[in-house]
Amino acid sequence: MLILGLDPSLSSTGWGLIRVEGNRLAHVGNGQLRTRPADPLSERLSDLASQLEALLADHAIGGAAVEEVFVNKNPQSTLKLAQARGVALMIAARAGIDIGEYAPSLVKKAVVGTGGADKAQVHAMVQRLLAGCRPAGPDAADALAVAITHAHHLASGRRIP
Repeated sequence: MLILGLDPSLSSTGWGLIRVEGNRLAHVGNGQLRTRPADPLSERLSDLASQLEALLADHAIGGAAVEEVFVNKNPQSTLKLAQARGVALMIAARAGIDIGEYAPSLVKKAVVGTGGADKAQVHAMVQRLLAGCRPAGPDAADALAVAITHAHHLASGRRIP
């Protein structure tokens, strides 16, 4: 099964795609979906939706996971993040893909072992867990971590009667 992890943002949504075979995880791809800051908000959201649709069309994705919104000091940033996250959820749901949602601290704990890990620690552990993986940036590394968390969550769910 292919699992798509998303780290939503209006400026640079990270994506990471992993293959899950039993307990084995393999890196398939990763990257960043960018929008132009000079464009109006509605166009940026539409552009993000189009890029996500194209990504989904290119792969037979069996599951997706999206990082939950954390509250920034700047309320405008939090709102834009939430709108980008809403686009990601909508596009995946329209494609008929089951979606998991995970708090950033849970993702860090699942991948690094502590909910307070920094981005560099997440990046390093993603590279260790996915042999040969070279994340396209911090957003892509976070998205791969979300996908790994979802894979672990699904595996745990299968073992519980």
